[in-house]
Amino acid sequence: MLGGSPPRLVRLSTRAVRLLPDGRLTVTDPAGAALARRLLDTGVAHPRPLLPPVGDTTVVIPVRDRADQLDRLLAALRADPSAPDLPVLVVDDGSRDPAALARAARRHRARLLVHPRNLGPAEARNTGLRHARTPFVAFCDSDIVPEPGWLAPLLAQFSDPAVALVAPRVVALPVRAPRLLDRYEEVRSPLDMGPKEGPVRPLSALSYVPSATIVVRRSAVGAGFVPAMRVGEDVDLCMRLHEAGWRLRYVPESRVGHRHRTDLRSWLAQRAGYGTGAADLALRHPGQVPPLYAAPWSLAACALLLSGRPLPAALATALTGTTAGRLARRMPDADSPVRAGTLLSLAALGGTAVQLLRCATRHHWPVAVAAAVVSRRARYGLAAAALVEGLADHHRSGSSLGPVAHTVVRRLDDLAYGWGVWQGAVRRRTAAPLMPRIALRARERFLREDA
Repeated sequence: MLGGSPPRLVRLSTRAVRLLPDGRLTVTDPAGAALARRLLDTGVAHPRPLLPPVGDTTVVIPVRDRADQLDRLLAALRADPSAPDLPVLVVDDGSRDPAALARAARRHRARLLVHPRNLGPAEARNTGLRHARTPFVAFCDSDIVPEPGWLAPLLAQFSDPAVALVAPRVVALPVRAPRLLDRYEEVRSPLDMGPKEGPVRPLSALSYVPSATIVVRRSAVGAGFVPAMRVGEDVDLCMRLHEAGWRLRYVPESRVGHRHRTDLRSWLAQRAGYGTGAADLALRHPGQVPPLYAAPWSLAACALLLSGRPLPAALATALTGTTAGRLARRMPDADSPVRAGTLLSLAALGGTAVQLLRCATRHHWPVAVAAAVVSRRARYGLAAAALVEGLADHHRSGSSLGPVAHTVVRRLDDLAYGWGVWQGAVRRRTAAPLMPRIALRARERFLREDA
């Protein structure tokens, strides 16, 4: 079996095969539990637990002002037929008009906790966490609107005692007359982790989930978020839980709506703000948030191909072919080992090329621009990278914008985020968020396990 992110190659024992006669596994004994644990942890299988009755959960809402959004969220929670009477804690984090929040909370039977001054969203969530008395706590930002039935699929994941955190998909709320940024955010919001479910762990396609809405096992998260972190506190929590041995899941079957920022100035400020958190995260979790993560052979092959000359291109082909041969030898019982090894190698090469394009236009654009000022070749290369990556993303995302408009907004997105990364790096006097991670061992990229 091959799957997961990064890819894992799992060879099943004869006993394991007998437990999977139709590709499904129902856990009834320790052997089945052990196999399920291995398959879930490698990401080649996904759980299908029974939906439980909704309960044992406290909803915590950190908010500062935004009384109208709070009222909308509370109304949606109380209107959900699956959970109309959950305990709700509203944490007023130093609002300028606390009376308006108090009225909204009272109208919808929510308990109000008040910070006399603004302490930040992390500490506001922690205040709610300390006052919760249920086994599970759902953190909901005030600007989200959960869809009916959102909570049961998330709580179902906790039937696995190793799961500490589960997150739904955050999608854009419908807009009556969507403008350019509305249409871009529909497909490229940093809060939307996409339609594919999976485990959440560093150096994967799901390296974190945003705290706009998450459900946690109260006994697993301890004191909760790091209060000093105003940006990236959700990423930090995900990484700390992973490092402690807990499992985290993303369940796009559950959805909550979010009103994305679409005013250009605040949108750019938000993107830059997200970028500033990269330095703190890189210092707190060394090597876990690199802008690029690739094997040496794929980096070398990409560098050779970029030369645009026949001999380097031939060497890149040889490197890719050698890697394909090594992979084929590791799965001799595949339907077609050579074909499988070739496809995996080409996928890895393509993934590295995409990462290099993203680095040039996102994290490292100041370096790329500086090079373009002094080098005509670098200038052409940067222009090509900016255009190709934008057009490819337009095709991949299914954006309703035209290709040119999507590419322009994509570049603004990257410029703002990259500027924030450099601001954070300078402020913290570290190059950590700009440093790539090289997978020096094959095990880091393609792991073979026995089950």
